[in-house]
Amino acid sequence: MSYRPEGLDDAFTPAGAAAAPAIGVVGWLRWAWRQLTSMRVALLLLVLLAVAAVPGTVFPQRGQDAAKVTGYIAEHGAVGIWLDRLGFFDVYTSAWFSAIYLLLFVSLVGCILPRSRQHWSAVRARPPRTPRRFTRFPAQATSSSSDEPEALVRRAPAVLARGRRYRVDVHDEGAGVWSASAERGYLRDSGNLVFHLALVGLLVAVATGQLLHYRAQVIVVAGTGFANAQTSFDTFERGRAFDPARLEPFTLRLDDFESRFDPVTLAARDFTARVTLTEPGAGPSVRIIKVNDPLNVGGTQIYLMGNGYAPHVTVRDASGVVALSGPVPFLPQDRVYTSRGVVKVPDVSGGQPQIGLVGYLLPTAAQTPAGSWISIYPQPTAPLLVLSVWSGDLGLDTGVPQNVYRLDESGLTQAVDSSGAPVTLVVRPGQTVTLPNGLGTLTFDGITRFAAFDLRRDPALGWLLGFALAALGGLAASLFVPRRRVWLRAAPLIGDRAGGPVAVVTAAGLARGDDVGLAPELGRILAAVLGHPVPITGRTSADHDARKESP
Repeated sequence: MSYRPEGLDDAFTPAGAAAAPAIGVVGWLRWAWRQLTSMRVALLLLVLLAVAAVPGTVFPQRGQDAAKVTGYIAEHGAVGIWLDRLGFFDVYTSAWFSAIYLLLFVSLVGCILPRSRQHWSAVRARPPRTPRRFTRFPAQATSSSSDEPEALVRRAPAVLARGRRYRVDVHDEGAGVWSASAERGYLRDSGNLVFHLALVGLLVAVATGQLLHYRAQVIVVAGTGFANAQTSFDTFERGRAFDPARLEPFTLRLDDFESRFDPVTLAARDFTARVTLTEPGAGPSVRIIKVNDPLNVGGTQIYLMGNGYAPHVTVRDASGVVALSGPVPFLPQDRVYTSRGVVKVPDVSGGQPQIGLVGYLLPTAAQTPAGSWISIYPQPTAPLLVLSVWSGDLGLDTGVPQNVYRLDESGLTQAVDSSGAPVTLVVRPGQTVTLPNGLGTLTFDGITRFAAFDLRRDPALGWLLGFALAALGGLAASLFVPRRRVWLRAAPLIGDRAGGPVAVVTAAGLARGDDVGLAPELGRILAAVLGHPVPITGRTSADHDARKESP
């Protein structure tokens, strides 16, 4: 038989003790809201947002290069498929990134609103009344004066307000004792709020820009141009709320491209694209686009992002029919413009293999002692095409988009000579060479320049700059503006005052955080009020805090 003391319940709790109330759904919601709107959670979400953005710089993004994403998935198999399902190829529009973004927004708003109300009340409130004792403050001073306490204290507002921006309140404490309390540094708290408001503004501006922006890239060969339409661009990325029908109507033609290089170091000195802009209701106008000097057309910024050479080639098939004729851009690989490119030749006569020519354009070609060809200067003083030949089905008739700068060699056959070595074509401007295996002929007609343009429109860029500057200013104010309180008390001196001081003056100062300038500031204030220097007993705010916490 077990024994249980009388007066205890089954849980060994005193019979008269009140049970703790259940938190309930509302209580849990309030607790979750307090946690979400705490500063530590806001900082955690900010760090988490930065970490969540990292995959967007590591993995290819579908909005920027869909073909590269497809190739990555095909290369990595199941890993690529799972990464795609988890949104790692659309990081900035994924559900998990958006969730962190929205939680950070809500957390910041929840932090700012109550703090704004508190700050507004503090700004409107009077400075705190003068404490009874000054001995516990980090900066203190005691002196005497021949002035009456009231006259002495009433000089303090002018000294504290002029040039020092203190708000001052004068108190009559009775029995001839007068005091003044002063406070400054509200700009510190205001800067903190401005910083957090600017962060919210940045979040809103970024979200707005992501919804309403568009960005496009296009390569234009000299003598040709493009219309500002989605179908004209090599790549096109837009926000969910942007309608391509709202693109500014204009056309741009690349008339000429000039480049200058240092003859010794080969470093680039200048790139200039001369273009002809045609807008509705206006005649053609010649414009100049340089690096970091974009052309603005109705809010659309057109940047010069790259340049190179486009050899003009003519390929005839085995029956003598022209299968391809025109400039083909080759992409520069180094500072001497060794450029790599692919020439894809379709079957126009029927029943013949498609041809792929892969190789390099050397603007100023020179042969090494080993017999290989290299470029020694970026300008086209002695251009040369060095190409290998492939044939078969290039997939040009499937309707599937391809990267024009890559050749999928699977399913193709490389041309070889009688010894089994790959055939390499070396062609100079004006030359015609015969393709191996009776594939036809190739003529190198000449060389021309091309320029790569980047078109951007983001209505939030100005707001982003404004909010970023506001955040910087608010952060500077919250870090460098001192938050100080100063108190001054003057009491009549008891005893014989004939020919001597009539008042004893005590003062104290308090700062938020560690403020090494508090004691000198208090000394300057007392010297201005009393008319003579006063020694200050000073400790740092850190020493003051340690003293308060010591037993």
